[in-house]
Amino acid sequence: MKMQKQMLETHFESEFCWFDDACILDIDNFVKRLSSIKEKGVRPDLIGSIITHYASKWLPDLLDGDGKKMIPNAEESPESITTSWMKKRFFVETLVGILPPEKESIPCNFLLRLLRIASMVCVEPAYRAELEKRVSWQLDQASLSELMIPSFSHTCTTLLDVELVLRLVRSFMNLDEAVRSGAALIKVTKLVDCYLAEAAVDSNLTSSEFVALASEVPSHARAMEDGLYRAIDTYLKAHPGVSKKERNRLCKLIDSRKLSLEASIHAAQNERLPVRTVVQVLFSEQNKLNKQILDFSGPFSGMLSPNIALDASSRCLSKREINVQQMEIKRLKEDVLRLQSHCMALEGKIDKLMEKKKGFLVWRKFGIPTLRGNRNEDVEREAEVGIGLKTPLQMKTRLVNTKNANKWRKSLS
Repeated sequence: MKMQKQMLETHFESEFCWFDDACILDIDNFVKRLSSIKEKGVRPDLIGSIITHYASKWLPDLLDGDGKKMIPNAEESPESITTSWMKKRFFVETLVGILPPEKESIPCNFLLRLLRIASMVCVEPAYRAELEKRVSWQLDQASLSELMIPSFSHTCTTLLDVELVLRLVRSFMNLDEAVRSGAALIKVTKLVDCYLAEAAVDSNLTSSEFVALASEVPSHARAMEDGLYRAIDTYLKAHPGVSKKERNRLCKLIDSRKLSLEASIHAAQNERLPVRTVVQVLFSEQNKLNKQILDFSGPFSGMLSPNIALDASSRCLSKREINVQQMEIKRLKEDVLRLQSHCMALEGKIDKLMEKKKGFLVWRKFGIPTLRGNRNEDVEREAEVGIGLKTPLQMKTRLVNTKNANKWRKSLS
C-alpha cells in the first residue's frame, strides 16, 4: 500500500503537465477530479500544488511577478466586466471551499493574492474570514509586497487596507504560544514595522490606526527599534500638521534604549521629535557610555588587584595594551561629560521656557502689563529726573558736568 502511494505521488510530481492538458474551465469537473485524487491518499502539499497550479492557470491575478498570463487579455475577451467579476467571485469561493485543512499545504503568498482578489470581488464574509484565518497561521512567511493589499472598500479612506493587516496580526497573536513565539514572532514584528513605514506616507492614515498596529506586537519582540523609529519619523514627515498630543503619543512607542548609535544620532538632531523624546535618547546614550566604561574598567581594575596571582590562567596585559585602554576610558569619560553638559543645557532651556510661559500667563491673568515693553521708557524717565543718582557726590558731579557743558556751548557760539 505504501509502495502504491509513493508511486502515485512520484507520478504527480513528474507528470505534473497532466493538468496543462486536462485542466478545464468547468470548475465542477475539477472539484470532482480533485476529490478522487484525495481519496487515493495523496499528500496535502501535493494537493495544494495542484490547486495553486490550476488557479494560476485560469486566474492570472494569482500569479506572482515572475509568472506569465495563460489566458487572453481582457481587451480580447467579449465578456463584460460584471460577468468577469461574477466568475472570479464564484471561482475564488469554490477554491476556498476545497483548500486542504493542513496549515502548510498552501503557500502564504498565494493565500494573500487570493485574499486580494477576494477583497476586490467582494466575496461572502465567511470565505473572506476563512482566508484571513489561513493567512494568520503562516503570517511569518508572508512578504511585504504581497501584504500591501489595496483598500477596495468605499468606507476606508486609506490607500492600503490597514484594517485587514490589523486583523491578520491580531489573529496571529491569538494563536498558541508555541506557534507565535520565537523566530516567527520576530519575523512578524519586522514585517509590521516595514509595513508601517510604507503605509505612513499616506496622508489619510490616522495616528490611532498607526498606534493600534504598532502596539499589536509586544515590545520584547523588537531587539532593535530602528524600524519602528523609521516608520514614526516617516509618519511625522508626511503629516506635518499632527498635534503635539498625537506626536507625544507616537513617540511613546519608541524605547530609546533599543536604538542603534546611528538612529540615536539621527533622533538627537531630529526637529520633528518632542524635546522629551530627544532628552530620553541622550540619557540612554549616556547610560550606554557609562556601561561601556564599566566594562572597560572591569578587567583593568582586576589586573591591578593583588589577588590576580591566584588565577593561573589570567594573562598580564602589556604596557601598550594598558595605555590603549586608558586612552579609551579617557575618551569615553569625555564623551559622557559632553553629553551631560548637553543634557543640562537642554534641561535649563526647558525650565526657562516653562518659567517664562508660566509668568506671562500669571501677569496676563491679573491684567498687569509686563515690564519688558516699558523698560526703555522707565530708563529714560530716570535719566531725566535724576532718580538713579543716590549719593550727594553723584549729584555734585552731575551739576558740575552740566555747567561745563553749558560753558562749552557758549564758547562755541
